Amino acid sequence: MLLMSCMAAAALTVSTASAAETTVSPALDRASVSFGAINADTSFQLGVNTTSGRYETPSYDGERVTIPRIKADFLLGHSQGISFDYYRYDKSYSSSLNGSTTLNGQPLSGTAALAADARLEIGQVAYRWWMGQGADVVGLGLGAAYYRATVGGTVTGAVGGISNSGADSFERSTFAPLLELGWRHAFTPATRMFVEASGVKKNGGSINGHIYTATIGAEWFPVENIGIVADYGISRISLTRDIGRDDSAQLNLRLNGPSLYVKARF
Repeated sequence: MLLMSCMAAAALTVSTASAAETTVSPALDRASVSFGAINADTSFQLGVNTTSGRYETPSYDGERVTIPRIKADFLLGHSQGISFDYYRYDKSYSSSLNGSTTLNGQPLSGTAALAADARLEIGQVAYRWWMGQGADVVGLGLGAAYYRATVGGTVTGAVGGISNSGADSFERSTFAPLLELGWRHAFTPATRMFVEASGVKKNGGSINGHIYTATIGAEWFPVENIGIVADYGISRISLTRDIGRDDSAQLNLRLNGPSLYVKARF
C-alpha cells in the first residue's frame, strides 16, 4: 500500500512538472500569421557612378508610402520558435535638382533632372529563444536576412556650361546574419504589447551595408483567434554595390511610421 502511494505521488509529481514545462506564456502564441502594411514617412538618397562621373542626389524627405508586410511565428515547445518576416519597398523618383547634385565632385550648375527607381525586398528568418513563463517574456533571435536591391538612376545637367548626362543601374541579392531582441507582455490573454529590435549587417562582397529596425506596438484580440496589431517602427537602411575601386552605387533609405496588421493565431 505504501509502495503504491509513493508511486502515485511520484507520477503526480512528474505529471505536474511536465505540465509546467509545457506551459506557454500568455504573451506568446503557438502559431500566428500577420498580414498588413507599413505607412511610412520616407527619406531617400541615391548615389551612382556613371560613364560621365558620379552623381549624388540630395535627401528626399517627407513622402509617405504604403509597404505590404507579412509576418509569422511558430513555437517549438514552450520557449523556442521560428519567426519569418517579409516586406518590399518599391518607388520611382523624378525631380529637378539645383546645385546639390555633383559630377566628378563638382556641383551641377543650372538645373539637373533626376529619374531614379529603387526596389528593395527583405526577407528574414530567425530561431528565437524566449525566457520567462509569466506575463513577461524576453527573446533573443539569431538567423539570416535575404535582401535584393534594384537601383537605377539617370541624371542630366551641366558642369561649366557643358551639358552632361549619365545613367547607372544594378540588381544584387545576398544573405546576411540577423540578430533580434524582443520583449512581450500580456495584460490579459486578449491584450498585449511588445518591443522589438533587429539588426542586419554585411561586409564584403558585391553588395554590403546594414539594416536596423526598432518597433513598439500592441495587440488586441476581439475574438479568440483573430486580432489587430498596431505598431510604430523606425528602419535605417544603407546598401552599397561595390565592384571595384571606381565602380559603386549607394542607396540610403529611412522608413518611419505606423503599421497595421490582421493577426490569426492558432
